[in-house]
Amino acid sequence: MRLTSEFWVSALTKRLFAEGGFATVLQKGAREAGTVYILLRNRLGQQALYGPAAQAVYDEARPNERRFALIARDDEEAINRRLERERRFDPDFWLVEIEVTDLDEAERYFEIAAG
Repeated sequence: MRLTSEFWVSALTKRLFAEGGFATVLQKGAREAGTVYILLRNRLGQQALYGPAAQAVYDEARPNERRFALIARDDEEAINRRLERERRFDPDFWLVEIEVTDLDEAERYFEIAAG
């Protein structure tokens, strides 16, 4: 059984806080099954946006785990366009921002789809 979006986001932020990190929920989505996007931002202002991976890349042995794919990196305009497009299509999505030292440490916080 897949965790609700609300529970998954809550667990992610609590884990980050427990590790001394920082995360904030910029937009709350549908509690049960809202799509989750994650924005990584470092202290230099560089950012990377991750969204749900395509269903084809999920592991058959663990079909209920959330996996993410890189959507845009170091392109604030592309990130903003993608989020605006999502708002028009389905405004019930979650957006979590995580402050990181290095944009390449995404796998520390959530699972990245291979490929």
